[in-house]
Amino acid sequence: MFNSLSDRLTATFKKLRGKGRLSPADIDGTIREIRRALLDADVALPVVREFAARIRERALGVEVSKALNPAQQVIKIVHSELVEVLGGESRELNFAKRPPTVILLAGLQGAGKTTLAGKLGYWLKDQGHTPLLVAADLQRPGAVNQLRIVGEGAGVPVFAPQPGDGTGDPVQVARDGVAEAQAKLYDTVVIDTAGRLGIDDGLMRQAADIREATSPDEILFVIDAMIGQDAVTTANAFLEGVGFTGVVLSKLDGDARGGAALSVSSVTGRPILFASTGEKVTDFERFHPDRMASRILDLGDMMTLIEQAERVFDEDQAKEMASKLAGESEYTFDDFLKQLHQVRKLGSMRSLIGMMPGAGKIRDQLDNFDEHEVDRIEAIINSMTPAERADPKILNGSRRSRIARGSGTTVTEVNGLVQRFDQAKTMMRSVAHGRTPFPGMGGKKSKGRMQAPAKKGRGKKSKSGNPAKRAAEERALLEGGSAQTPAASKAGAAFGVGGQGGGQFDPSQFKIPSGLGGLFGR
Repeated sequence: MFNSLSDRLTATFKKLRGKGRLSPADIDGTIREIRRALLDADVALPVVREFAARIRERALGVEVSKALNPAQQVIKIVHSELVEVLGGESRELNFAKRPPTVILLAGLQGAGKTTLAGKLGYWLKDQGHTPLLVAADLQRPGAVNQLRIVGEGAGVPVFAPQPGDGTGDPVQVARDGVAEAQAKLYDTVVIDTAGRLGIDDGLMRQAADIREATSPDEILFVIDAMIGQDAVTTANAFLEGVGFTGVVLSKLDGDARGGAALSVSSVTGRPILFASTGEKVTDFERFHPDRMASRILDLGDMMTLIEQAERVFDEDQAKEMASKLAGESEYTFDDFLKQLHQVRKLGSMRSLIGMMPGAGKIRDQLDNFDEHEVDRIEAIINSMTPAERADPKILNGSRRSRIARGSGTTVTEVNGLVQRFDQAKTMMRSVAHGRTPFPGMGGKKSKGRMQAPAKKGRGKKSKSGNPAKRAAEERALLEGGSAQTPAASKAGAAFGVGGQGGGQFDPSQFKIPSGLGGLFGR
């Protein structure tokens, strides 16, 4: 959604790097570029003016003029102001003290309310609540049936006494839905209402009547994040006609410029509570202004990635994988396949990598990334016998040819997967044992720079003119020993681990954050 805006802002800040002091002209040029980027992203003009004025005031102040790194300070200012534009601090849903909590969804036609009702119900269920979806959209043909299908996919019950298609009283359905929740002890009610236009007074009145009949604890305005400048007009119309307590952004995975997300909260004064980021029922997340601001500035969103991993990864499996990486048992293709399934539960690989800091620099590679590559890897592993998955060393030429035929791939792809698996396993095991997989980076802590290997003594440096002998001596040195004293390798290991003063690494001391063991197995 924010790719274009992110690229423009990143390019603007790049011009500031390397300058020890920023002149007023530098700041004016930066603010001018930021203003253009926001206007191109369809952000409302009043929001852009106020945003630029606050940045100018702070950038010309003491916090930049006396900063050691003025460019980074300007980025920090832009980040904090973006957070304010997006609503400041994130807010939780307001739950009723006496259940059920009533949540009313309102929005334009085609904003995605019915699909979002299922996603919200799934999210509430995942949070430990017992939601009930109420089909009060009796205006649009097929809306009631669509909510039934969405609710079934989300595993959430649906209350739909009327067939819809233009018949029935939506106010009575909403009232009966709340009574149904009270009778059957559902603690949350999500009411899906008919989509309406900002100028449709009749449907606006209907939404207001549903609000008065059900006394909702939350009224969520669902807005299509792709509508651009019209978001402000629409939001104000709903605020006056129905009123709402929070905003939900739908279709945030689209390719529009994202002006709605940067305008609606600032203009209406209502916080953005949730964002829909895809088509699946799980593509739904809490909206955090600080994290979204970091994504826009290409600073990554590691907290969201960690929270998703904690929900998906099983703690017992994480401990099991940690012990295998520490060498207590063999790490096999079966283990890799389990972790691959867990990673896929987090979402697409593009979205996962996109949460990493600096992901904007490889956006072209991400856009060209083939998600089906993961399917091919899974097909190759599933084409192996249990013995082959447990011990890849037995994979000779004929076995690899059979696996390629069975998975619909080539022998080259099978060879590449086996090779990458061995390399990844070796590297992860080195990390688990406290060794760095990169030569030249010692196990001991260095003070800001890489330390050169300690000299063993003047007499131990190879001076042989024999190429074969010199190669043998250098190989012995790389393996952690000495050219003249091979037995010395027993006193120490490569990369500074073990040996005198280093001690032996205890695998039991290696701790992986809860739920993140799957990530270390890749």
